Amino acid sequence: MSAPALAAQLAAVDTAQPWFAPHAAALVLCRQAVAGGATVAEALNALPGRSAQAPSFVPAGALPSGEAYEAFVARTGSVPTRDNLHDLFNGLCWRQFPQAKRRINQLQAACIARDGIGAVRGPVRDALTLLDENGALLQAPDELWHALRERQWRRLFGELRPRWRQARVVLLGHALLEKLASPRKDLTAHVCTAQGAMKLIANADEAALDAALAGALDDAVLAAKPFTPLPVLGVPGWWAANENFSFYDDSQVFRPRRTP
Repeated sequence: MSAPALAAQLAAVDTAQPWFAPHAAALVLCRQAVAGGATVAEALNALPGRSAQAPSFVPAGALPSGEAYEAFVARTGSVPTRDNLHDLFNGLCWRQFPQAKRRINQLQAACIARDGIGAVRGPVRDALTLLDENGALLQAPDELWHALRERQWRRLFGELRPRWRQARVVLLGHALLEKLASPRKDLTAHVCTAQGAMKLIANADEAALDAALAGALDDAVLAAKPFTPLPVLGVPGWWAANENFSFYDDSQVFRPRRTP
């Protein structure tokens, strides 16, 4: 993508939206850097407050021909980064969740080393990719968890709506964040239901979230597809239209749980 086109896309990102809250300050700095001629990798590397666990970001051309992206990241600790919104949000997620992202990468690289690159990823790599691209974490009371997993949308967003004051949704998936730059009703996160990720206390800070998710991931957990869908614009406080309860009547978005 050309620098002017990327700068225009970044200028259009509404950093005040609640799903961008963890990244709002960084997005503003990246917007300024890119407008001044920086690459996305340079903008990410220049952000303040970088964790010692976070990787460095390098131009996409640093990835050798024939080497898998995941293998390169695991080998070098560097993330090849293109000049587009997708890779910018990937970099921001690396900064927010360095332990979890590194664990995802380690598991991906181990699968590739064992099985090679084929036409079919397999269940573990499929789950890792889904988490990395579209994943989310939920801190919430048990009642909300139960209603979400059962896809009891009217109970989840109606009867239990006051309970959302005790809940928090944090997006891990960088592709989902990219899509939310132009929000639409059907955008759906895959909330991680791995046991270690479900039992987070409501006031856990980001480092605790990061460590809990990293510790919850292994091949057996991932092969079981530990996810449940959440249409993100249905989250109370995230989208003005959902104050009208008819918002949740759309069965193409708020779909019932399938019966066996």
